[in-house]
Amino acid sequence: MARVRVGRVGEQIKKELSQIVQSELKDPRIGFITVTGVEITNDLSLAKVYVSVLGTDEEKEATLKAIASGSGYIRAELGKRIRLRKIPELQFKFDASIDYGSRIDNLLHQLNKEGNSDL
Repeated sequence: MARVRVGRVGEQIKKELSQIVQSELKDPRIGFITVTGVEITNDLSLAKVYVSVLGTDEEKEATLKAIASGSGYIRAELGKRIRLRKIPELQFKFDASIDYGSRIDNLLHQLNKEGNSDL
């Protein structure tokens, strides 16, 4: 039963964080960002928020720093939107799976081109 609740809370936090980051954070360092997942501890004290950011490595680092510096505001907004006794601490981490998938797709596309040129 507890895992079901943790999963539901995680999905709700993901949804709300996406809205907050997209529409309410006005920091110019924040680039195009997508919240891809949220992992919450069973006691709801810590939430690891996985984000995907488009841009160079420098832009990605700047975006992560901007979000981390605004985490107090983000937690306050979450507190207004989600009814929990205590809003979890937020840890923001990069989700490299989209970059990895894109790289694999490009490699497969190149192999396909090379395979067709041999015919």
